[in-house]
Amino acid sequence: MEHQAATKNVRRYNHYTSVLNVNCIHLRNPWVTVWWSAAFPGFGHLHLGLYLKGFILFFWEIIINTQSKINLAIVYSFTGKMEQAKEVLDTRLLIIYLPVYIFCIWDSYRLTVDLNNHYHLAKRERAAIVPFRMNAWGINLINKRKPAVALVWSLLYPGLGSLYIHRLPSGFFAITWTATIIYFSHFLDAVNYTLMGKFQQATQILDPQWSLFLPSIYCFAVYESYILAVEYNKVYKLEQKQYLEKKYQQTKRILLHSKDCEK
Repeated sequence: MEHQAATKNVRRYNHYTSVLNVNCIHLRNPWVTVWWSAAFPGFGHLHLGLYLKGFILFFWEIIINTQSKINLAIVYSFTGKMEQAKEVLDTRLLIIYLPVYIFCIWDSYRLTVDLNNHYHLAKRERAAIVPFRMNAWGINLINKRKPAVALVWSLLYPGLGSLYIHRLPSGFFAITWTATIIYFSHFLDAVNYTLMGKFQQATQILDPQWSLFLPSIYCFAVYESYILAVEYNKVYKLEQKQYLEKKYQQTKRILLHSKDCEK
């Protein structure tokens, strides 16, 4: 209700505050979004704040990729084992996979351009920003956060940086799926064998089909939490500016106007 009141007479706005999240439209490089969609379908849309579409595309990537053994075929191809790559790859699923993969890249580029145009139009309308939300489930407030802290937490474990900046949907999503991928890839077992110097056993136990998902998730979590911490700090400053202009500059103008009338 508070957000509806703040944007009642505004056609476009760039910020939405809820208990679970602060979603904001800010200027983005379309090619960066394209890169994330190419690295992992769904990430480009999550970067734009389109959670529903991003989560569905993420699930699609996990299901189709694992069933068609695309990652495993990539590993075999890079190591020169072309015949093994052909044997493990399910071409029927690959034909289904490719159109959706290309659509993710095209759609993320298109949406980034559209949202950048929307940002400039909405900026002119100066919609009020709701700085605080609270209900029975939780509390969320817009305040200053340190981007470096968000980056460090994401490096330690993907999703923790998002929780630090109170981006709960993507934070818990990243935490859950990172744990799932680490489990199925036997990544920690491989690390354990590596630390003991048993490199051959580490190579044998590591599942390349699942482990190839990890670099994309780690890099995206680090990038996303850092960039959003920077953007949330801009939102914080903008909300303060709006409040001070509304509360003090207008009052000052009224007082000056009344003094001029008295004269």
